[in-house]
Amino acid sequence: MPRYIVQRKFPDGLVIPTDDEGAKATRNTVAGNAEHGVTWVQSYVSTDKSESYCVYDGPSPEAIRLAAEDTGLPVDGITEVSVLDPYFYH
Repeated sequence: MPRYIVQRKFPDGLVIPTDDEGAKATRNTVAGNAEHGVTWVQSYVSTDKSESYCVYDGPSPEAIRLAAEDTGLPVDGITEVSVLDPYFYH
């Protein structure tokens, strides 16, 4: 399955509460992604919370866009990537 980095911009900042509401929101995102064969692996968020860089596995960029649309998340860029492991050279 291809791997992608998805860039998202949040002009008002990304806020996910660390309570039941936040847990429900992330579960809903995971479930919405699954409907398109997309798996959210993990995300990195800028310190000012205005941008995120999310690692996703999915069948295509279009599937990721459709999943984002269904879950109400912005998509500002999708790049297919491969792993470069620094320990490979040892």
